[in-house]
Amino acid sequence: MVSAIIVAAGKGTRMGPNVDKLLLQVNSEPVVAHTWRVFDALPQLTEIILVIRNEMESAFSEIAENHGFTKPFRFVAGGKERQDSVWNGLEALSPQCEIVIIQDGARPCTGRELIANTLDAAVTYGAAVAAQAITDTVKESADGSMVTGTLDRSRLFSVQTPQTFRVPIIRRALSEVRHRGLSVTDDTAACELIGQPVKLVLSSRPNPKVTKPEDLSYVGFLLRSEQPKSP
Repeated sequence: MVSAIIVAAGKGTRMGPNVDKLLLQVNSEPVVAHTWRVFDALPQLTEIILVIRNEMESAFSEIAENHGFTKPFRFVAGGKERQDSVWNGLEALSPQCEIVIIQDGARPCTGRELIANTLDAAVTYGAAVAAQAITDTVKESADGSMVTGTLDRSRLFSVQTPQTFRVPIIRRALSEVRHRGLSVTDDTAACELIGQPVKLVLSSRPNPKVTKPEDLSYVGFLLRSEQPKSP
């Protein structure tokens, strides 16, 4: 059984005060509706867990109803940090779940092929992450002002979501993070902590996360470019 956790509990402070980026409109639909739709249509998936803030349940219920989503879903309260929200999502999985796909709600351009590829890799390796090779030259700065070195970009990758795991592996990894009182910015960092190999799954197309107001027009363009062309 395969489940998905869509992490949608953050406020997106870089969008400005009192703005929930997941509800902002892109091509006349909320950002999170685009993300949710891809997973609702994924044939391999049995259930969707949406990790949200308690006060947002009615808004998310309305999105599901307005867009006709049919895949079984349920809401779980988010935690203080992203890793806490993911943990809450893991705790809500059905007991039969063997593989879990973890996705940012604010990453609406993720394609079905990329999700399926991370799923296949997780079955084989236990853990997999969507990634793109870094093409810019990357500089290091000790003080944030002056360059202190140049990193080898051939060994550098920008990781994204989905991040997909065998359920016992990600539970053990995040349990170790919680036991040590650590903070991690993504779930594969927890796997590194316990020595779990993580397979890079390269994304062939842009898969941005909405973090700033200017991201909305770019994401809208990408979504429109993926729509079928009229004959």
